[in-house]
Amino acid sequence: QVQLQESGPGLVNPSQTLLLTCTVSGASITNLYVYWTWIRQPPGKGLEWMGAITSSGSTYYSPSLKSRTSISRDTTKNHFTLQLSSVTPEDTAVYYCARAARRISLAYDYWGQGTQVTVSS
Repeated sequence: QVQLQESGPGLVNPSQTLLLTCTVSGASITNLYVYWTWIRQPPGKGLEWMGAITSSGSTYYSPSLKSRTSISRDTTKNHFTLQLSSVTPEDTAVYYCARAARRISLAYDYWGQGTQVTVSS
């Protein structure tokens, strides 16, 4: 059974960099044909795709967040991370990591439970 677990600070000060980690168990992040993804949901709004990293380490970012976002991975720890710089209160959201799989047309087959991040001083 594949499991994803987000971890990181629940509260971040404005202008700082948010760092979240998604630890994966039951599958390797180097598995082919999957995209390890970050998605967020601000309060009262829909899901927002932020970016993804592939099995080879290639990264893809939302154009609206690209200038502030970096996704990386540590294959030895089987986890991938999200860095979001210069955060503002508008970055307050529940942040999810998820796996998208080519075999199901890049639908998400596994999700983390989500972690609440609040940006406030």
